[in-house]
Amino acid sequence: MEQSSLVYGALVVLASVSASLYLALIFWSPPPIITHDSEKKYRSYKSPSAPRPLPSIHDPSTVDLTVVVPAFNEKERLPIMMEETVTHLDSLSPKRSYEILIVDDGSSDDTSKVALNLGAKYPKCDIRVVTLEKNVGKGGAVRHGMLYGGGERLLMVDADGASKFSDLEKLWKAMDEVAPNKKAGVAVGSRAHLVKSEAVVKRSVLRNILMYGLHTILRIVGVGHIRDTQCGFKLFSRSAAQQIFPAQHLPSWIFDVELLLLAKQLRIPAAEVPIDWHEVAGSKLNVVTASLQMLRDLLIVRANLLLGRWKATPVKPKSD
Repeated sequence: MEQSSLVYGALVVLASVSASLYLALIFWSPPPIITHDSEKKYRSYKSPSAPRPLPSIHDPSTVDLTVVVPAFNEKERLPIMMEETVTHLDSLSPKRSYEILIVDDGSSDDTSKVALNLGAKYPKCDIRVVTLEKNVGKGGAVRHGMLYGGGERLLMVDADGASKFSDLEKLWKAMDEVAPNKKAGVAVGSRAHLVKSEAVVKRSVLRNILMYGLHTILRIVGVGHIRDTQCGFKLFSRSAAQQIFPAQHLPSWIFDVELLLLAKQLRIPAAEVPIDWHEVAGSKLNVVTASLQMLRDLLIVRANLLLGRWKATPVKPKSD
């Protein structure tokens, strides 16, 4: 009788702890990302005061490539990055049709104004500017650009210009291999080969310690197959974007991990491609605060995926 009471008591405690953890998961999970009506339209140098409607990721593609540039207070660095981007895309032969979608993530500076001016500087380019009503985080800005891009392939790239834009061709080639005939696929730009290089060795001891800690945690949560999850240079086929981004929940900087976990859940192949990269001054990331947020968000996304609270819906791949 006494043993039965102990077992019953243990079960009650276990149930209470499980319920508490589940409630904590619900409490800490981010709310759905809301898209306002004004954010479903874009401005350009041709139409700076009369916004035009954006396409949906579920519509047929209209160009070969959409370049999604999340930008928060990037009026200084954006012009430099855009010059490299446009120069490369316009140099290609044969030509590739493209659009550039700059998503101003609720900046407090003149990022949107600068972006519109860039449209005037490069009038032959389709440069579209979306201004979010408030800052939602890099993940939210990337998600928005991906959900409203018209490209058959969609590239996310940071506004700081840290990645060498011409390395897009390496990602493009990898995509041809993992996702031929418009199938679902992801090509991930990677800096893993630079770990022992001068670019990384010269980083602060704290940043490198946190980097190695992140890699360890990522192996635990299930993305150990990708050595560098955080590089802001990733290419998605339209089919992959249609499945992954509607299911994305994290707006914070660790959103890349959720994207890769969703791709893995959906059995979408992901190729990791070494690219050139260099440190750029002006980072807005507080490494200590971001690392604590990272740990919390990684646990949240993994728990939600395991419990089935968050899941992606596969779509039938298209072929020529």
